Amino acid sequence: MVMGNTAEPGFKSLCLIKKLFVKKLRLILGDQLNHKHSWFDENDKDVIYFMAEMRQETDYVVQHIQKVIGFFEAMRNFADWLEERGHFVIYYDLNHPDNKQELSKNLNQLIKAHQVEKFEYQLPDEYRLDQQLKQFCDTVTLDTEAYDTQHFLTSRTDLEDFFKGKKTFTMEYFYRDMRKKYNMMMLTDKDPEGGKWNFDQSNRKKWSGKPEIPHERGFRKDVSQTLKCINEAGIKTIGMVDETSFNWPTSRADSLSVLNYFCENLLVHFGDYQDAMDPDQVYLFHSRLSFAMNSKMLHPLEVIEKVIDYWRENRNQIDISQIEGFVRQILGWREYMRGIYWMKMPEYRTTNTLENHNKLPDFYWTAETKMNCLHHAIKQSLNHAYAHHIQRLMITGNYALLTQTHPDEVDEWYLGIYIDAIEWVEITNTRGMSQFADGGLVATKPYVSSGSYINKMSNYCKSCEYTASKKTGDNACPFNSLYWNFLFEKREHFKNNQRMNMMMSLLDKKDPDDLQELVDRAQEIIKNPQNF
Repeated sequence: MVMGNTAEPGFKSLCLIKKLFVKKLRLILGDQLNHKHSWFDENDKDVIYFMAEMRQETDYVVQHIQKVIGFFEAMRNFADWLEERGHFVIYYDLNHPDNKQELSKNLNQLIKAHQVEKFEYQLPDEYRLDQQLKQFCDTVTLDTEAYDTQHFLTSRTDLEDFFKGKKTFTMEYFYRDMRKKYNMMMLTDKDPEGGKWNFDQSNRKKWSGKPEIPHERGFRKDVSQTLKCINEAGIKTIGMVDETSFNWPTSRADSLSVLNYFCENLLVHFGDYQDAMDPDQVYLFHSRLSFAMNSKMLHPLEVIEKVIDYWRENRNQIDISQIEGFVRQILGWREYMRGIYWMKMPEYRTTNTLENHNKLPDFYWTAETKMNCLHHAIKQSLNHAYAHHIQRLMITGNYALLTQTHPDEVDEWYLGIYIDAIEWVEITNTRGMSQFADGGLVATKPYVSSGSYINKMSNYCKSCEYTASKKTGDNACPFNSLYWNFLFEKREHFKNNQRMNMMMSLLDKKDPDDLQELVDRAQEIIKNPQNF
């Protein structure tokens, strides 16, 4: 592998020999680290594999430093793995002298230098890269071919085909179809194990100190050289990192280790507390597998099968409600969100049905707010490049929606700050599930709440400066006034939404003076978020 000026003696002569035989150039993107891909079954002597760390990818949004390091480390490990199996790899690190920092320029340079006759790539999972590679292929005279990544359990168009002719795209029906299709936890071709499809009602317990939460399967990796490379390039990042104790899996072996640890130590209570939140617990019983899966170091089917097999071997200790919630996230939501992405892009990227236009408060980059839930959820995100789905949906996302933040700003923050955030999964969860910007395509009602829900599901409120039960006054939880103000200001959007009927009815019954007091306080919060 060529990285910077680290080429071994004799490498130039090796390149000259290679030029006599090379016919194909194959591109591997940073989230295509699939060890099981059929490309690698045979060691073709006429193939160059190309990987690159590029400013194109680090700079299109301000990224968390751990995200940049995580992808670079995983890419380098994957390139090493390829070379160990005899594949010929050209790898441009960020500061490689030949790195043009832009994909098309790098490809053109290699095609010319190595007399490439055919260019091959795996279909990207981001629309912008998909378009870039299509345009590139239109500009070159050599043969080109695109391959499937052989990772997902559905094609780009399967979800659209499944809901063809339907007015609503209810994920539950798609999830059930996937359970049947892959025979996951099925007694017959129609009957699910446990007597029902969904155990979500059992997955909403608040964690109160017991049971004890095992330490995550972490890593103490020294990434100082990668960090130095990033700093020397002058890449702007957010968040922090311990350069001598990097905590994320960056190889397939690491990823399998995290999977095994989840099964043996965390699965037993995963479902119960998957929605719980605590200021002192970063990961609770969550798997920490999303980065390994979204970079394709792990295949979703092997993850699901491994976890189900472990559950079957330990059914006397692990209830079905723990495993079903996990399977639903991967077999259902993950595939569903990807399907929505390819069904609705590129228009989905600009949808803003609720017409929200406010800026995201500065404390999303500092965690400097008196609201304890936001302080801890954001601080955790800045420190670990991680927050679980309820923290993202019902704390940071909830506040952004209640303060009527422009979805572009919300997208940019989520895409940058989380190590597992790639647009196909980020934007559908953020603009759709969290911000209701798509008008109800993904979520049938907006996921907003007052302080009562946060108090019910978390341990944030007891040590907060504000009181979750108070609606007005200086020490009233800001979420309370923001909630009623949101319903008041957006009532026209929800007047025909049956799932909002009860809340709109309660809004209509409010005393006008009380409602005005709530609206006034909410407007003060929106205008001066730094004061709260």
